[in-house]
Amino acid sequence: MKVVIAEKPSVAREIAVLLGASEKKDGYLTGNGYYVTWAFGHLVGLGMPEDYGISGFQKSSLPILPNPFLLRVRKVKKDKDYTADMGALKQLKVIEQLIDRSEKIIVATDAGREGELIFRYIYEYLKCNKPFERLWISSLTEKAIKQGFENLKPGSDFDGLYQAGQGRSRADWLVGINASQALSIAAGNGIYSLGRVQTPTLTLVCKRYLENKNFSVQKYWQIQLSHTKEFTDFESLSKNKWEDKKLAEDALKSIGRNGNTAMVTSAENKYVTEQPPLLFDLTGLQKEANKKLGLTAEETMNIAQSLYEKKFITYPRTGSKYLPEDLWAEIPNLIRALQDMETFKQAVTKVKWGTFNKRIVNDLRVTDHHGLLITDRIPSALQAKENAVYNMIAFRILEAISQACTKETTDITLQALHYDFVVKGCKILEPGWRSIKGSFSDDDAEPVQELPKLKEGDELKIKHAWVLEKKTKPPVLYTEAGLLAVMETAGKEIENEQERKALKSIGIGTPATRAAIIETLFTRNYIQRELKSLIPTGKGLQVYELIKDKKIADVAMTAEWELILQKIENNESNVDTFQKEMENYATSITNELLQTVIAQENLAMLDCPKCKNRQLIIRDKIVKCPDEVCNWIQFRNVCGVQIGIADIESLVNKRRTSLIKGMKSKAGKEFDAYIILNDKAESSFEFEKSKFPKTK
Repeated sequence: MKVVIAEKPSVAREIAVLLGASEKKDGYLTGNGYYVTWAFGHLVGLGMPEDYGISGFQKSSLPILPNPFLLRVRKVKKDKDYTADMGALKQLKVIEQLIDRSEKIIVATDAGREGELIFRYIYEYLKCNKPFERLWISSLTEKAIKQGFENLKPGSDFDGLYQAGQGRSRADWLVGINASQALSIAAGNGIYSLGRVQTPTLTLVCKRYLENKNFSVQKYWQIQLSHTKEFTDFESLSKNKWEDKKLAEDALKSIGRNGNTAMVTSAENKYVTEQPPLLFDLTGLQKEANKKLGLTAEETMNIAQSLYEKKFITYPRTGSKYLPEDLWAEIPNLIRALQDMETFKQAVTKVKWGTFNKRIVNDLRVTDHHGLLITDRIPSALQAKENAVYNMIAFRILEAISQACTKETTDITLQALHYDFVVKGCKILEPGWRSIKGSFSDDDAEPVQELPKLKEGDELKIKHAWVLEKKTKPPVLYTEAGLLAVMETAGKEIENEQERKALKSIGIGTPATRAAIIETLFTRNYIQRELKSLIPTGKGLQVYELIKDKKIADVAMTAEWELILQKIENNESNVDTFQKEMENYATSITNELLQTVIAQENLAMLDCPKCKNRQLIIRDKIVKCPDEVCNWIQFRNVCGVQIGIADIESLVNKRRTSLIKGMKSKAGKEFDAYIILNDKAESSFEFEKSKFPKTK
């Protein structure tokens, strides 16, 4: 018998059907010489400090440097403690028994760093020493699974991948546990969380927010002219930017007195070839879905995973935008499949058969997985968001295999009096890939504007002229798409030129983990959404001020760690050396943080409004009475709005807050209300009488 271990039950079922293992048992399927079983993600993980006999946050115990690291069954929170997950224990027992009964193990967890780690931690925890083979597939279609089983690889081929996963796991533990405990001890007021990747990501958000907030907007003025030639209207803009409006108005009058004409002083035409976009990798898909569909990175990841498990797309947690040569032959079949779908019929007619663009084929640029593709399985009834993400992937494939778009761009300089004016034109000569969706300019690109024939020496009449008031723009706040982009290319944020060149293709986090990192910042109450923008909370800014000058906040260092993990994965670097560096770093950051002096918030001394006997404890997330019999509690995040200290004081002392604006109901509708306390100190909403309730 052979045992196949998948990452999830849904994947196990797909594999079992193909293998003929149709008999259902408790925790596995069997038949045709196979047992097919599954994990539930990470069944086994690194033990926590209490597993080493360290309870609570103790300064004397830091830094905690496990030797050896202990593996423990996944835990779940029960009351105030964590206890072993009974479902995980049961499934581990099933896996152990099936391994004992089998001659061969086939690893079918997801083909990536985390998938490898999930199996290896189970294997190590069970103290197993049986040889195993690896199923390495990028799609769950019948064809892909069949080919995978025909080409099983020795488990040892993936030792580097496992060591990289293990190194990442241990590094996150060493830095995260020690730094978080050290800062929480130094603060003496609530729990603070720091991490190897989450903290530099928080730094990016806070830094951009402060640059935006502290930006001094300056007004300036330009002159705009309108012209007509050959029945074409167009406008030109002055190169001059006047800081004084009166000077701009004086210049405008001078131009008018000079005959209201402008002379063409230069006309330059360029032919531009715009290559089609590459296939999506996961981060690219998440950025596009955030910009175009308003989906969070985590939502996009979950939708893509669902489409993968339904066999509609290939493996989504990919960091590559390319295909290997041997997959190129599959592309025509995928295009034919799209031809049968109403949404894509028109777009497929724009594709030129026999001249597909092979720019996406590059064996050297394919990492663990190739760029995102659809499969030849056509979806019929997807949910709206799934359908939108699927369409995005499918349209991108059609764009990627299309020819380049060629444009003629025109740069014209005019002179009116002695002032220079510019006008830019753009004419599409061959639409190429841009005809697929009919979009001829990007959001941030110059719009397509055809100009009449203009040459040096031409004189143009000025139809109208006016002064435009403009303002300098602050750095834009990050959207989730913007943050993903900068996480992906951390090198661009690095000021040292040599470091930037070395790390230009290395980001912070991986395509598979970036969404989870952003969600962690929300969970920790470090960042929040303001419309589409990400901004730090008060707590997030407080943490940033404490760590902004420390290595743990340094994007460059985190990117360097990712570079080392990639080298470990490729057997070019030693995982033990990396762990030793992490231990040394954890020790130094712990000592640094323990000496940090945290400016405590000037909190009011408030008596419990219920028992009136005890002074309230004010924390970041809650305000509560320390008396366990009284047990009065007020959460500080109410319907998505963080309640400030002034309103907490008002609620306790005056029995009502000021008007809290922008709260959201369960249905997603915004409303404004007062929070009030009744005679029993129970809280409720009170709406403005004339606007009951106010919705937007």
